[in-house]
Amino acid sequence: MCGVLGIALADQKGTVAPELCDACIYLQHRGQDAAGIATCGDRGRIFQCKGNGMARDVFTQTRVAGLAGSMGIGHLRYPTAGSSANSEAQPFYVNSPYGINLAHNGNLVNTVSLKRYMDEDVHRHINTDSDSELLLNIFAAELEKHNKYRVNNEDVFHALEGVYRLCRGGYACVGMLAGFALFGFRDPNGIRPLLYGERVNKDTGDTDYMLASESVVLEAHGFSNIRDIKPGEAVIIPKNCAGPENRPEFRQVVPMNSYRPDVFEYVYFARPDSILDGISVYETRLNMGEKLASNVLKHIPADDIDVVIAVPDTARTCALQCAHFLKKPYREAFVKNRYVGRTFIMPNQKERVSSVRQKLNPMASEFRGKNVLIVDDSIVRGTTSREIVNMARDAGAKKVYFASAAPPIRYNHIYGIDLTDTKNLIAYNKTEEEVAQALGCERVIYQTLDDLIACCTKPGIDKFEVGVFTGNYVTGVEDGYLQELERVRALNKAQKAQQKSEGDVGLYNLCES
Repeated sequence: MCGVLGIALADQKGTVAPELCDACIYLQHRGQDAAGIATCGDRGRIFQCKGNGMARDVFTQTRVAGLAGSMGIGHLRYPTAGSSANSEAQPFYVNSPYGINLAHNGNLVNTVSLKRYMDEDVHRHINTDSDSELLLNIFAAELEKHNKYRVNNEDVFHALEGVYRLCRGGYACVGMLAGFALFGFRDPNGIRPLLYGERVNKDTGDTDYMLASESVVLEAHGFSNIRDIKPGEAVIIPKNCAGPENRPEFRQVVPMNSYRPDVFEYVYFARPDSILDGISVYETRLNMGEKLASNVLKHIPADDIDVVIAVPDTARTCALQCAHFLKKPYREAFVKNRYVGRTFIMPNQKERVSSVRQKLNPMASEFRGKNVLIVDDSIVRGTTSREIVNMARDAGAKKVYFASAAPPIRYNHIYGIDLTDTKNLIAYNKTEEEVAQALGCERVIYQTLDDLIACCTKPGIDKFEVGVFTGNYVTGVEDGYLQELERVRALNKAQKAQQKSEGDVGLYNLCES
């Protein structure tokens, strides 16, 4: 899971970098590991700033001042295979052909065969373990086949046909061809989100254009006519986009295989004020609360619950609606320290346990002598949930019930969300009773998969990517991919320790003060 965005201003003398920086803040929840921006100035020159850390730390005033140009793309990285190397900060860049930048959200599942193809057939060097760099080079190789002095829209669409033909997985990408255009495209199953919007300048009547992972970013920057890029669809936005003759061009590059957004966007990752594929994230979470409450009543007598408590922040909407349905008081009983990152991406168990205590502090008055129903969006490794149960016990709770807005997570996520290896998932090969015992609570109540899908369904979209719950992935799994994923995780863990002492020698743009 990452955040991608791109903006093309109609005013060719305008500077897009400040707006890109601000937009990155809106997408910070989608990736806290690294941030990057690339802009295109006069004569097609590329300027970039990227590095590890939060957007506010990477994009200092001094650095942003050097990012010239009216067109640019941005990226917030969440490491999808455990890597946090500086060299994997995006957007990636290749100078041949024409100068191409790419920001990618998702994962390819046939990376082994693609790397072999790059090496043996195309002879392009891949410098990192990132499949984003691999995808960029696939596109570059396809574009290079035209062997032209300058490309046009038709050439770009044809190159994307090659990308779709070769690449399998979930991906939403925003790219930039130096001096030519901004472009965006989405995988044929629509697994990862990508949206488009327009903003009319009141003085000139010209239109600015934006691509982003979530609608909230577009709305916050005054863009309207917002629409989703459809599965298998691409858009090209000219660098000189002033005037009706330079309108963006949309094309269904390949037929839509299916329309299956990743249901985890609605459970956890997207902001509640976003609308993805025409589905309100907030409404889905309200629905999850009602469905979850119905399931709770099948397992626990209503009079055995005194209070409903949310694990902040994502579970709040679901927990509040759950409490309303159960006719029980809702309490904000955990105070969150907002300066601690997500615990499930931390590298080892000791760090995760320590971080949970730093991240959440219980208010004893809301637990003492009560039977509490704690609601979270999901249970992954169980580390956070186990510590939350312990904190509730320490604060004086008589009974602790734990409810999850998502079904049991028993399989790896392969489309850009690095949960953990399957064997580390607490629900893997366990019954709900065994999970409850492992967490130390009286009972665990999970949302059913059918109920979760019903919460998100709208006309035209009634199927979702749910492989993390079932082990059946919409694209299937390339032979050996899961084993390769675990191998890369182990390798990156070892390399990370080495880089602390030796430094990262990858090719990347180190942000200087």
